[in-house]
Order: sequence, then C-alpha cells, then structure tokens
Amino acid sequence: MNQQHILKISELTKKVRYLLESELNTVWLTGEISNFIAATSGHWYLSLKDSQSQVKCAMFKGSNKRVRFNQRALPANGQQVLVRAKVSLYEPRGDFQLIIEHMEDAGEGLLRQQFEQLKKKLYKQGLFDLAFKKALPLAINHVGVVTSPTGAAIKDILAVLKRRNPNIIVTIYPALVQGELAQGDICHAIFQANLRNECDVLIVGRGGGSLEDLWPFNEERVVEAIHQSILPIISAVGHEIDTTLSDYAADFRAPTPSAAAELVSNDSAELIKQLTSLKQRLINTQITQFTGLNKSQGYLHHRLVQVHPEQQLQLQQQKADELSLRLKQLIIRTITHHKNKPSQLTQRLLKQNPSKLITSKNRQITQNDQRLLQAINKCLQHNGERFSHAVEQLHLVSPLATIARGYSVTRDKNDKVITKLAQVKAGDIIRVQLSDGHLNATVLKDN
Repeated sequence: MNQQHILKISELTKKVRYLLESELNTVWLTGEISNFIAATSGHWYLSLKDSQSQVKCAMFKGSNKRVRFNQRALPANGQQVLVRAKVSLYEPRGDFQLIIEHMEDAGEGLLRQQFEQLKKKLYKQGLFDLAFKKALPLAINHVGVVTSPTGAAIKDILAVLKRRNPNIIVTIYPALVQGELAQGDICHAIFQANLRNECDVLIVGRGGGSLEDLWPFNEERVVEAIHQSILPIISAVGHEIDTTLSDYAADFRAPTPSAAAELVSNDSAELIKQLTSLKQRLINTQITQFTGLNKSQGYLHHRLVQVHPEQQLQLQQQKADELSLRLKQLIIRTITHHKNKPSQLTQRLLKQNPSKLITSKNRQITQNDQRLLQAINKCLQHNGERFSHAVEQLHLVSPLATIARGYSVTRDKNDKVITKLAQVKAGDIIRVQLSDGHLNATVLKDN
C-alpha cells in the first residue's frame, strides 16, 4: 500500500479524460436527440441515443451557430442527426460526454458521408489532379451547355451571354439534371459534345437545390466523363455554397451558371476571376495534402488544448449553465410557493374570521335574552302569586275584617291600641277606628 500512489478523484477524472480524448479523439455517429436544452449562454446540451444506449453531449455556441436545418433554427427532440464530436469527460461530475463540433440532419449527413468517401477514392485515382486541367481558350466564340433546356440555369446563361457578348454561339446539349436517370443523360451529353467537337468550351451545370437534388453531379460516372472530356469543361452546379465532385474534376469551377457565362464571355474582370478560381483550387489542394500532416500534430494540439483558456472557459461556462438551470428551477419553485402562500393564508384567515364567532355569540345572546325574559316573567308570576297568597293570608288575620263586622279599634294619642281602661283617664283624647274611617273622642270620666 505504501508503494502505490493513491489517486485523488480529480486526478482520476483528468486521466480518464486524457485517455478518452487522446485515444478516440474525433468520431462520427448518428443518433436520436433527447433532453435538448438551449442555454441562455448560447450553448446546447442534449443526449444522443439509440435503442440500447445514450450519451450526454454539449455543443458550444461557437460550433452550433453554423448548424442549419431546412425548416427549423434549432434541432428538436426525436430528430435523427449525424454529428462529428470529440469524446471527453465532464470532470466536475465524472460524466462521459461528447463535445459536438458539427451537426446535420441524418439523411443529408449520410449523403455527405458518401460524398466524402467517393471524394477520397477519386482523389486517390488522380481525377482531381491539377496536371489534367485544361486551360480555357483565349478566344471563345462557341459555347456548349449541358443542362436541362427548360431549367433556370440555361435562362441565366443565355441572359448573361446576350448582355456581355451577343456574338457567342450557344449549343445546348439537353440532359436531365435531377433523378436516377440524370447521370446517364449528363454522361451522354458530354460524350456527344466531345464527339461533335464544335464548341470551344463546355458548361455543365444546373440551378441550386438540396444535396440530394445535386447528387447526379457527384456520381462517379459523371466525374469520369468530365475528367475524360477533350473539351475544357466549366462546372456550374447550384449556388456558390454548393460544391460537387464535378467541380473538382472540371477544368474550372463557377459558383453559379451565371458566373460560368461571365467566365466564358469577354470582360475586364475575366483574369481576376480566373486567378481567384485557381487560388481557391490551390487552397483546396493544399488543405487536402496537409490533412495527413495535421493528424500527426493531433497529439501536441490536444496537449495544447488542455491548457488553452478557451477550453477552461468552456468548462466553466458549462458549470455556469448547469448552476443557472438549477437556479431557475429553484426560483420557479420559490415563486410558486410564494404565489400559493397568500391563498393558503387567506384560507387560514377565513377559518379564523370572527364574523362566524360574532354570529354565534349574537345567537347565544339572543337565546340568553329570551331565557332571561322568560325567567323574569316566570319570577314575576311566581312572586305575584306569592303576593296574592300573602294578601289573602293577611286579610284573614287583618283587624279590618273584624272592624267591618261592627267592631272598632281605639288608640291613644301615641297611636297605641287601648285594650284596658287603665290606659286612659278623663280628658284624654282618643282615636276610634271604624270600618269606613275614624273619629276623635275625649274621655269624660273614669269607670
């Protein structure tokens, strides 16, 4: 144990990342997009999966801004795509991931793979060699055009030639320029033009379209026919951004059919355009030749990339995006909680509302008032009955009843009842109470 070096987690992830990036480097693969997120920083985060596995991917904004789809600005979940990516490891979490450098729709991507494979094959065969390129005649009086007689390309070519040099003779060699039969038509038209040998130069092309539409000009038979042509051939397929294998095999490549017409007609900018075309062809050839040398520099470049500030910045940006997403989710949960809190407090307040208690107490007070009134009335009735009974009892023992039967009550001046003669003497004033009043009398003599 003492003789072994114990790795830290960060050391292990760095070693694994280095092994992945140095051994696998760049890979091409197809898969279905899922869990797609376009971060506010401009970076994309997604997963690529098939029926059995999936892998996390990141595509930084420096790369994804070059991605173009026919109908959408952004890729969508469930979409099949072809990608070129570097195998890597996201060190903070130890997650295996791909850093995508190029992305395109899977259907067009497969055609582009076929394009690259056939391009390498024909390049090795020497069909693109500059040694076989023929120069354009200094004086061009007769131009042949291999294209559809009803397409936009021939109209553009005729319009430019009429404007720049109406004296040039134009011969159209009609051919299909799209579909499965197009390659045979194009080869036959080139063969007929060479057989008749009536033109100074031959323009082979069509208007713009998708990679699938332009595919006949990538067929091996067409490339070989152009390469074997005795007549100088100008390839004018699609728009400026479109490139076909016919462009590499032709003696000259024009970005559009109109540009090809300008190339074969006299103009003050003729030499400049030719030099530009030769320069571009030279650049393309140099790029192809230097590809092998660049591969040998891959290891050193990889070492340099590891310490490059941009690499570290992307790593930190990915961390920032991850934290930003977590912060957004937390903010959403917090806002939702605070939005619901007033409603919860309202419910609690309604439960504690004193109006119900007041109503209950008022009802109780009303009931108590009624009970009190009933008790008072009952008490008054009871007391009244007791009073009446007492009056009756009092009446039974009252001397007034006796007086009413003919008796009287005699009182002295102090209002004391006189019951004996000894209580009075002659001359005393006495008061005699009768049933209907009283009278005053004087005692005349003693008995």
